[in-house]
Amino acid sequence: MTFENTPEFAKLLDSQDPLYAYRDQFIFPKVNNKKVIYFTGNSLGLQPLRTKKYVDEVMNDWANLAVEGHFYAEKPWWDYHERLTNPLSRIVGAKPSEVTVMNTLTVNLHLLMVSFYKPTTKRYKIICEAKAFPSDQYMFQSQVQFHGYDASDAIVEIQRREGEHNIRLEDVLSKIKEVGDELALVLIGGVNYYTGQVFDMKAITEAGHDAGAYVGWDLAHAAGNIKLELHDWNVDFAAWCSYKYMNSGPGNASGCFIHEIHHKNKDLPRFTGWWGHNKERRFKMEQKFDPIPSAEGWQISNLPILSLAPYLASIEMFDEIGMDAIIEKRDKITSYLEFILKAINDEVHTDFEIITPVNLSERASQLSVLLHGEGRSLFDYLMKNGVITDWREPNVIRLAPVPLYCSYEDMYNFGQILKQGILTK
Repeated sequence: MTFENTPEFAKLLDSQDPLYAYRDQFIFPKVNNKKVIYFTGNSLGLQPLRTKKYVDEVMNDWANLAVEGHFYAEKPWWDYHERLTNPLSRIVGAKPSEVTVMNTLTVNLHLLMVSFYKPTTKRYKIICEAKAFPSDQYMFQSQVQFHGYDASDAIVEIQRREGEHNIRLEDVLSKIKEVGDELALVLIGGVNYYTGQVFDMKAITEAGHDAGAYVGWDLAHAAGNIKLELHDWNVDFAAWCSYKYMNSGPGNASGCFIHEIHHKNKDLPRFTGWWGHNKERRFKMEQKFDPIPSAEGWQISNLPILSLAPYLASIEMFDEIGMDAIIEKRDKITSYLEFILKAINDEVHTDFEIITPVNLSERASQLSVLLHGEGRSLFDYLMKNGVITDWREPNVIRLAPVPLYCSYEDMYNFGQILKQGILTK
């Protein structure tokens, strides 16, 4: 499609957008009494209108039933989390038995590493990407130190080539082969939080397995954002947060995936708790742990229902739409945003550099823009004028045009505000 940098063209695209009506199902903050242009769904998604109803249901059941809500609420708390299983499995490309919801992201990754990072004297190294999200870096460091290894030796970071912003697939595969039989685990962010680069999870998982290692993925920026086929890719495990692209609310519950080939492996260690015990016998208070033969066998505590209610509200919306439709709009609106950025760049003769990969297969709902010659004052101008975006040092703004609630007219209007911010600095 040939794009145009005009309000009429943007409105035309919106009129043709089958997802446009979902924009009205979200609550937007306001700046200067106008709805903001919201580009930070990669940090915290907007609140769906239906969320309050789902939370109020739990609050009312708690008020009226108290402890009996576990079994007699409209959505009994005892099995509330199971309502998320089928829609989540479709979002991440898994069998329903392979997914569950529990804890928060880094907690889940730590728990999964109990099972899948089993270092030996020879095979003890972890491969990750350089400049992984800090929480992952801290997790890796603490895990290898807990097992008695030196982090500088045990953690192998795949670097970007000199002068490049993204990691080449060939370098990932080469590093896996190089580490070889010293490799215990490959654990990478499926979408890099800083650049928005999408990794080839299928190829990397296969290479890790060929080297004799387990392969897991941090899908914080991937779940609800890109097409995932975790089961078919034979991923060993993965975890994701729910509050970014899946709009479940700040710091909310994490989803996790464990491939079915591991469900009945009694030699696989795990930290256990009663909510992972045989659900038919859970209240018999038995001494010996009998794990549920599914991802639920990794659960530890009963679930935080007030946290799950917003998550259920949002993923039911995903299930109505389907990931294919979300991805189709994602690619189109992200391309239009890229076009707008380049148009403004040409108009005001500045020097923006989009560091997110050009290839659609390597990017999703995020463009990271390096603002050569611009400082934080431009970011501040955008924020004061109703563009909610994200600043990363030294001079990168991350723009996430989330397809569920961002419009093409938003993209056009952002370009005009951006241009004004540059011209009036």
